[in-house]
Amino acid sequence: MTDILIITNYFPPETGAASNRIFHLAEGLKKHDFKVSVLTPLPNYPTGEIFDAYKGRFKDTSTKNNITIYRLWIYASNSKNKLLRLIAMLSYSFSLCWFFLWNKIPKTVIIQSPPLLVAFTSVLFLRSKKRKLILNISDLWPIAGLELGAFKKNLSYNLLEKIEYFNYKHADLILGQSNEILNHVRSLFPKKGTFLYRNYPDFVTPKVSKRVVSKGKLKMVYAGLLGIAQGVYKLCKELDYTHIQFHIYGGGTERDKIQTLISNNPELDIVYHGEVSRDTLHKVLVRYDLTIIPLLNRIYGSVPSKIFEYARLGLPMLYFGGGEGELIIQKYDLGWIAKSGDYDDLNTVISKIKSSDIELKNRKRIIKIAIEYFDFGKQLDSLIKKVQ
Repeated sequence: MTDILIITNYFPPETGAASNRIFHLAEGLKKHDFKVSVLTPLPNYPTGEIFDAYKGRFKDTSTKNNITIYRLWIYASNSKNKLLRLIAMLSYSFSLCWFFLWNKIPKTVIIQSPPLLVAFTSVLFLRSKKRKLILNISDLWPIAGLELGAFKKNLSYNLLEKIEYFNYKHADLILGQSNEILNHVRSLFPKKGTFLYRNYPDFVTPKVSKRVVSKGKLKMVYAGLLGIAQGVYKLCKELDYTHIQFHIYGGGTERDKIQTLISNNPELDIVYHGEVSRDTLHKVLVRYDLTIIPLLNRIYGSVPSKIFEYARLGLPMLYFGGGEGELIIQKYDLGWIAKSGDYDDLNTVISKIKSSDIELKNRKRIIKIAIEYFDFGKQLDSLIKKVQ
């Protein structure tokens, strides 16, 4: 049995795509007879506060489904203040260094990036000719931060580029969730070993029952993080509600602004449902006519994992984010495309979607595509050949 350590910033009971992705990876490796351990901070995302069950602890060690989980101290914060966010990352990096000094580390380690600084700390301390370091890149930093407006091209940005370069250089294998990410890595290190590792979900496909498309207004749903990158608050203000009723599930930094907008503008046909568990969400999502996947700005390298999750549910998608995600929607005919950042085009596309169009997308057909092309098990089998 091969020992393998996964280092990540996000893990259940935290919610969200990053947490789900690493959880499924850990579970999948365990089922393939790996002895899996996970190194992660005390749960704090997305609230920026340590969860009640873990408050007052400096660390926590537990075993769940034969996976050992080490939770380390972090100065938790989701503040917009860059200094506080830096302190939060540095605090976890400090905890990682302490752990590395006092614990035996397996010969194979998977390191999640971003956060860039946490990945750098792990690579710096663990690089060794006798150890295999696998860097799992879900977003390209600092490029993504530049496109989101979080960074400017200055000395700090140049330093982050050097950190990024260092991480790639010393990784033995790089996993990327998009071809854009892998192309970027190869532009810096043409001979570096890479593997396309999409964020495919791992859950049982629900039984398909006949669903009646709404009469009158179509019911469109968004489910996920209400953060700056998704731009759901701006979306709420820009949508034309003539043809749709907009339902929202999730939490994040824009939640309060969205609730205030709804309260002050009752004429907007928006319903906010709060946060629900993933299992509950899967049950309610299939009741809607379509879902929207928005990004405030097109982010190079980003492919929202919602695409693959919604395909597994057979839910038609309206994609509003550009980039590689747009190409996937078009290639597999999973829904509709609106030009990234163009709200007039978005409303035009929505106005042209008819009940008959949704019926033509056909839930069974979408699920069949997901099973054939977005299969977690097949992808994991291919990855394990690279890991061993």
